[in-house]
Amino acid sequence: MSKPVVTRFAPSPTGYLHIGGARTALFNWAFARNTGGKMLLRIEDTDRERSTEAAVTALLDGLSWLGITWDGEPYSQFARASRHVEVANQLLAEGKAYRCYCSAEELAEMRERARAEGRPPRYDGRWRDRDPSEAPEGVKPVIRIKAPQSGDIVVNDHVQGDVTFKAENLDDFIILRSDGTPTYMHAVVVDDHDMGVTHIIRGDDHLTNAARQIVIYQAMGWDIPEMSHIPLIHGPDGAKLSKRHGAMGVETYRQMGYLPEALRNYLARLGWAHGDDEIFSTEQFVAWFSLEALGKGAARFDFGKLDNLNGHYIRMAAPERLYEVMVDTASELGRNADYLGLINNKETALAAIPELQPRAKTVLELIDLAQFIYAQRPLPVDEKAAGLLNTDALGHLAALKERLQGVNEWSVPEIDAAVREYAESVGLKLGKVAQPLRAALTGRTISPGIFEVMVLIGREESLARLGDQVRAVARH
Repeated sequence: MSKPVVTRFAPSPTGYLHIGGARTALFNWAFARNTGGKMLLRIEDTDRERSTEAAVTALLDGLSWLGITWDGEPYSQFARASRHVEVANQLLAEGKAYRCYCSAEELAEMRERARAEGRPPRYDGRWRDRDPSEAPEGVKPVIRIKAPQSGDIVVNDHVQGDVTFKAENLDDFIILRSDGTPTYMHAVVVDDHDMGVTHIIRGDDHLTNAARQIVIYQAMGWDIPEMSHIPLIHGPDGAKLSKRHGAMGVETYRQMGYLPEALRNYLARLGWAHGDDEIFSTEQFVAWFSLEALGKGAARFDFGKLDNLNGHYIRMAAPERLYEVMVDTASELGRNADYLGLINNKETALAAIPELQPRAKTVLELIDLAQFIYAQRPLPVDEKAAGLLNTDALGHLAALKERLQGVNEWSVPEIDAAVREYAESVGLKLGKVAQPLRAALTGRTISPGIFEVMVLIGREESLARLGDQVRAVARH
């Protein structure tokens, strides 16, 4: 009977959840959920200067917002340092590791010689079989593992296939530093073993590390977890992902107006596929997920595709939920006028959202489109809209204002009929009247249906905004 699946996500707390890390977490989470297993979270916080409480909180918040849950309490790698030392000492006692007393000068000399001879710089093993009685006084040793000196180390990988490393190219690497702290390479293996990790899913920049980590697994006689090394995310130009491509923390995507379900769906398609399916629910993703479907080629990040996907999820979302997200986003970004406008005009905003949803690809666009509801008079008018408010157009708006004042019931059909009648009476197509009307009432060229806008903001506000623009032309 095979062991239950245990995956892990093991980020270093650098202040935010990087988009590449978010995808790694998503794949580990999906595999654990697909197999009925567990995903554990380990914070690799051994770098004490960078590992602040705020950085850890930012990581946990990023995962929670994205909807990625973990089982049990997060592990702290730093808190397990005594266990890492214990394993290093066990390897030492069994003759599978040794103390090395090389000075910094000796190591620099080795590197120089290797470079001069065209070899990769590596430790030459000079303390591997020496008697500790030869140790120089006053030098604190490191502990190095005895790596195999011949043969192959094979990483059996679900994504990369079998990857072979020549043992002669791996030196006796350090597992415990001279100050008694464990190296990353060593700590990771001990933690993964003790946490019962059965499957490691991570970026392919760890592939060489995998060969070294296998040396420790074999020295301890421990089972090696199954491995899947996924290609890193690239920018649209094929270069390594940078900030201009989208290499930002997930909280930045939240602030840019993306919904978590859209980002989940998009990240799932970066390096994994289920036929030609582009849009799918999280439940479908979990049900379909398999390690065999992970791609070997680097995925390319494309903001255009993300925007289109986000637009789809905005159209599908309940107006009540979008309203809450709009309020939270405005608050987080310090957009106080939008925040207060949405809070003070909740019913109107909720009524307007179904009209706004087909026109927006991000929550920020939703907020911008909703500004007509609570904009303060006189209304600011953007450059495109101002271009529609020429003298002729404003003359028509003045006449139309008189006609609208006489409308009995302030409803879409009544307003529609009044505007159409006016357009026909002056020999204009409806658009020639409706477009300046939109510019005057919203300050923009894009909005919900203009008659719906007029009902949403009400008779008094509609006529007052028209009056502001008409008076502007009268002054000239």
